[in-house]
Amino acid sequence: MTILRRFHLFLLPLLGAFALSACGINSVPAAEEVAKAKWADVQAQYQRRANLIGNLVATVKAAGKQEQDTLVKVTEARAKATSVQVSADDLSDPAKVQQFQQAQAQLSQGLGRLLASVEAYPDLKTNQNFLDLQSQLEGTENRIAVSIRDYNEAVRAYNTRIRTFPDAIGAKLIHGAKPMTPFQATTPGAEEAPKVDFGN
Repeated sequence: MTILRRFHLFLLPLLGAFALSACGINSVPAAEEVAKAKWADVQAQYQRRANLIGNLVATVKAAGKQEQDTLVKVTEARAKATSVQVSADDLSDPAKVQQFQQAQAQLSQGLGRLLASVEAYPDLKTNQNFLDLQSQLEGTENRIAVSIRDYNEAVRAYNTRIRTFPDAIGAKLIHGAKPMTPFQATTPGAEEAPKVDFGN
């Protein structure tokens, strides 16, 4: 009888550990960390764009004094977009994520107007610095789109995990997990990189 009792004492903790492992103890925080890392990628790409815009504005400013109004608006939109910060801990707050999305959308619109105004300056269209910046900016817009897609997929996986059995048990009881907010376009077409035609 003592051997059987010892076997039960040994077996019960193993069964308990196995049951807990199937309840999201490790998988929920792992999925959350993946989503937070993907959000950091989105922020890094937007920061890269903000850095490029400063150089682009300076290049255009040198070529076209008439576009001061557009340049001022783009510079103001850039300042606003970089001032709105959403940390990984804020990803459960739809209002904060939406504020970030709107600031980035305003910057995208201003940047589109700036690039469209370049048509009036043939010398600028052949300026190598401008062409390099234009290429980098287009590449960054594509990276932004990929980062947003990857972030939204990580959020979908996390939100699904915390809502489905058996992970929902650990998500609610142990981690107090809350759904994260996916990144959504706030203006029609904002999720796509702007189409820029410089006539070349």
